[in-house]
Amino acid sequence: GTRFMRILIFLLLSVSAAWADEARFITRARQLTFDGRRSGEGYFDPAGGKLIFQSERDPANPFYQIYILDLTTGESGRVSPGTGKTTCSFFRPGSGKVLFSSTHLDGESENLQRAEFELRASGQQRRYSWDYDEQFDIFEANQDGSSIRRLTDALGYDAEASYSPDGSKIVFCSIRSAYPLDTLPAQERQLAEVDLSYFGEIFIMNADGTDQTRLTFTPGYDGGPFFSPDGTRIVWRRFTPDGLQADIYTMALDGSGVRRITEFGSMSWAPYFHPSGDTIIFGSNKLGFENFELFIVDALGEKEPVQVTTTEGFDGLPVFSPGGDQLLWTSTRYKSGSGREGGQLFIAAWNDAAARAALDEAPLRVKSEAKLATQSPPAPVHGFVPEIVEADLKSHVEFLASESLEGRLTGTEGERLAAEYIIDRYEAIGLEPIAGIGGFTTQFSFTAAVHAGRDNRLESLRVEPNPHVTLEERIASASETEAFVFDEDFSPLALSDEGETQGVVAFAGYGLVVPSEGGELLYDSYADLDAEGKIILVLRFVPEDVSPETRQIYNRYAGLRYKALQARERGAAGLLVVSGPNSPNAGSLVSLGLDFGGASSGIIVASVNIETANRLLASSGKTIQELQSALDSGEERITLSVDDTVVRLNVDLEPETRTGHNVLGLLPPTGGLRADSELLVIGAHYDHLGRGKGGNSLAGKGEEGEVHPGADDNASGVAALLEIAGALASSPLRRDRGVIFAAWSGEEIGLLGSSSFCKDPPVELSLVIANLNMDMLGRMQENRLSVQGVGSSGDWRGLLERKNVLAGFSLALGEDPYLPTDSTSFYLKEIPGLHFFSGAHEDYHRPTDTPDRINYADLDRAAEFIESIARELITKPLRPAYAEVQPRTKGPQGGRDVMRAYLGTIPDYASEGIKGTKLSGVSSGAPADKAGIKGGDIIVELAGQKIENIYDYTYALDAVKIGEPVEVVIERDGERITLTIIPEAR
Repeated sequence: GTRFMRILIFLLLSVSAAWADEARFITRARQLTFDGRRSGEGYFDPAGGKLIFQSERDPANPFYQIYILDLTTGESGRVSPGTGKTTCSFFRPGSGKVLFSSTHLDGESENLQRAEFELRASGQQRRYSWDYDEQFDIFEANQDGSSIRRLTDALGYDAEASYSPDGSKIVFCSIRSAYPLDTLPAQERQLAEVDLSYFGEIFIMNADGTDQTRLTFTPGYDGGPFFSPDGTRIVWRRFTPDGLQADIYTMALDGSGVRRITEFGSMSWAPYFHPSGDTIIFGSNKLGFENFELFIVDALGEKEPVQVTTTEGFDGLPVFSPGGDQLLWTSTRYKSGSGREGGQLFIAAWNDAAARAALDEAPLRVKSEAKLATQSPPAPVHGFVPEIVEADLKSHVEFLASESLEGRLTGTEGERLAAEYIIDRYEAIGLEPIAGIGGFTTQFSFTAAVHAGRDNRLESLRVEPNPHVTLEERIASASETEAFVFDEDFSPLALSDEGETQGVVAFAGYGLVVPSEGGELLYDSYADLDAEGKIILVLRFVPEDVSPETRQIYNRYAGLRYKALQARERGAAGLLVVSGPNSPNAGSLVSLGLDFGGASSGIIVASVNIETANRLLASSGKTIQELQSALDSGEERITLSVDDTVVRLNVDLEPETRTGHNVLGLLPPTGGLRADSELLVIGAHYDHLGRGKGGNSLAGKGEEGEVHPGADDNASGVAALLEIAGALASSPLRRDRGVIFAAWSGEEIGLLGSSSFCKDPPVELSLVIANLNMDMLGRMQENRLSVQGVGSSGDWRGLLERKNVLAGFSLALGEDPYLPTDSTSFYLKEIPGLHFFSGAHEDYHRPTDTPDRINYADLDRAAEFIESIARELITKPLRPAYAEVQPRTKGPQGGRDVMRAYLGTIPDYASEGIKGTKLSGVSSGAPADKAGIKGGDIIVELAGQKIENIYDYTYALDAVKIGEPVEVVIERDGERITLTIIPEAR
């Protein structure tokens, strides 16, 4: 404990400008180069009288060229050919030779130069990023630029080279292992398109270019190597695979004996040995993403680094003079801008004695294992740390998806236990309750289920078909009465009104009312029927034989609620629904579990089987089979009024009301929350399906009634939420905006929690600048992360680009903000948002969605990526501007009750930009599985309809006939394959 406190105190002091005044280590600092747009990466010759460096000062070439500066005369001259791009030069000891990397042999060099000049002349400024041009090779030349000799010729960036102290070896970075790009596995090929540096590895070769040997084999960028002064070791910087952090390492010349020197939690790079071999100097952004300063560390990495520079601006790429008494580095100090843009070379006297004394005072380096054990109070099963780490994410997921939480169904004991866990973490992190809500939770009531009461009745009466006699008089003289059996012949619908009704039976076909763009009706089942006071009998779904295009339109108006609305608006006394013999699940009764979450439709509604429907229509001489077959072409409009048959219907329902809980924690702005403080909402739903007894479970045979643990959906998102909260709360950065961390409940049954928040917000919604939502982040495939809702603001693409340059994801950007997840609740209130999603899989909504199947490394990367976006939103002025997006479809949506065909395909929702519908998998034993379709296949045609996206695919499913074979065309490994599939009823 005492040792750890000493370390904390030291770290606090080491980042204080007052304590780390750079005059302690460097004096007489001055700018050395002035000519040209920028200069940098300077290195001394072995005698200390010359510098070799790169500079943009050639009026005929906008790119870096290599120059030598004579420190005794001030004269300088170009060494490189003057064509193409050059970088990374170095003097060869014991000779008049130098090396550098260049693209001057690329035939496109002059065209690229002209294009760059034109870009700059237009007033545009290219965002700075390092150029991993595949034409870079390493060359040797005399110091006057003569006798240029090519040392490497592999396709791919070869650069960042330096000589050994005796001049016999060259160590360098190469990205040659990524080439040819088209031979990479799909995941790595996509990564290469985003971040070529990921493939950077360290190589060594003889000074004449022979015996080129690879030394590192670790995912992530390994680069910037230099030899130790005695020539026995190599120092370099190694990035994490996500590109967000880098640390300093050393190794022997054969790649063995790797030693980690820093664990600095930042981007530490460009290390260089002091001539004594005892210390290493490097640059790091420990104090802020764009604030690079110089640090010194002992060569064995036993101590914590000591800060050297404190002046505002970029300070990096440091090197010592051969005598160790001078320091040369690249800096933007005294200039506007940041990074290396506008940088020039600076030189200063180096106080090595002061640096050694500071390192003597520094505490021992805290290694990763010790950090996990000491930096946070222990939890019952895991000691959490403020940073985003895999161990913490795994602990969150394993608890939330444990058997004891019973699947976290909203309103259950499992939900309560999950909420308590989240509150405990909020408190440990230091989040505050939102003022006025009385704690960390808000409540909302909902209908959890609808049960049939004891008095559900359906009967028919044969009466005189005399319109001049009142209905009551006709019923009183009924000649025949028939009672139907509850739950066999009929069943009430959950959307029904309660009570008793009666009326003459009338058949209204499919009960469809479909308007056109111009307002007239494309299809009207009631055109020739007076529905006033009658019990209307209608078919479920839509005509079976209409074209796919027509079905796409009709399905929007085929939902049971919409059909009930049309009957009610025409004065009907009640509505009966039958699944016809030509329909999926022919004759089956509609489950009470379907559509139980909404309010009453305002009319009494029940479903009946085919035999009951036929008995009600008996006196008309028509059967449901005949009527449906005549209607299925879409051309016929058949209605019947069965005037001699009256139906009496009583519906008795017992709704089960429960309470759900949102868990809300506030991280206020620095200085506290004010009345006008803007807020960012970061959310993830923590509820799931319990034992899957509702309509959303996809449990297979033998899995019915098992706990649905929901590890990916959405314990993974909640784990990321908690880790992001901890990271932001512990960050020293100033927060100009506050953050509400929201663990939503009720998402699985209709976005109830987030909708409740937006309907009755505990804060002023006009102060909420944006919503970041995470739902299923744990099963990333091929480095693809889907970011949806990008169309909600024109500012999102630029922000995502900036943050993903280092994160290195293969992003699939989706414009549509109307999504079946909680971000939609905010967008409907004109609050822009992003939804992060790693893709569907075969365990979705099944008991097999378990913690052991989570990819925790990628979950860690995703959480860090989202945290970086959140950090910018709360520390920078950007407020994403709301953009209005029209819904893809107009009119009411059919909902789950119009879904008919089942193929068992699992679309890959993270594969935006692919023509067709890519599948992440297929359900075992499903029609797609039987047809030979596999995960990774792309469906490009179904039943003759071209498929370009998931919407086309969804609509095409409505065109197929249950049980009738149809052709499906897939693309697999670039080949088109035609298969036959037999759809089953859903």
